[in-house]
Amino acid sequence: MTDVRNVVLVHGGFVDGSGWRGVYDLLKADGFNVSVVQNQTLSLDSDVETTHNALDLQEGPAVLVGHSYGGAVITEAGRHDRVAGLVYIAAFAPDAGESVSTLLADLPTNGPLPPILPPQDGFLFLDRGKFAASFAADVPAPDAAFMADSQVPWGVEALEGKITEPAWRSNPSWYLVTTDDRMIPPPLQRTMAKRAGATVAEEAGSHSIYISQPQAVVALIEQAARQASN
Repeated sequence: MTDVRNVVLVHGGFVDGSGWRGVYDLLKADGFNVSVVQNQTLSLDSDVETTHNALDLQEGPAVLVGHSYGGAVITEAGRHDRVAGLVYIAAFAPDAGESVSTLLADLPTNGPLPPILPPQDGFLFLDRGKFAASFAADVPAPDAAFMADSQVPWGVEALEGKITEPAWRSNPSWYLVTTDDRMIPPPLQRTMAKRAGATVAEEAGSHSIYISQPQAVVALIEQAARQASN
């Protein structure tokens, strides 16, 4: 079987692909070919199309990685014939007929809830004053403040996009659970990972672990690449 040396990174909501820089640098240093998808997060369909466009450009098999909402994107886009494996980083991993909205609706009200403000003209933002604590608690304060002030509007339509056939049913998957996450509760992460049959790793980190601890993220991606090559 061909060695997997290609990695495609898919960001989540409220942010763009630049947050992958630390992960990108480490993977490149280890000899991987890395592509960073820049989704508009307007609708699941358009983000899947953009991700497919990136996969079309790969020469050989690729590990497809999604953070947060990016997990929904890779769950739908991951049936592409160049995908050798899926890696979820504190991500949504919906089943058929589910969406990010349906998963959020089931969050327990007695725990931390994402500080998502009411929609404005069809788009969502996080409360800037609560952004750091909820999304990026282990990111340096100046960087977390910049993330809060540079939020990418997240389209309500993207959250409501339903999965047709989850790629984790036909592809091997890996999942990094972030135990200090205040956006997607760790118990929900574990439930989704178990349902997907994923190989699970856990790290003490915030929802932004891909920024704060890129080495932990890269370790799982490289494990996936090795195991998908066997």
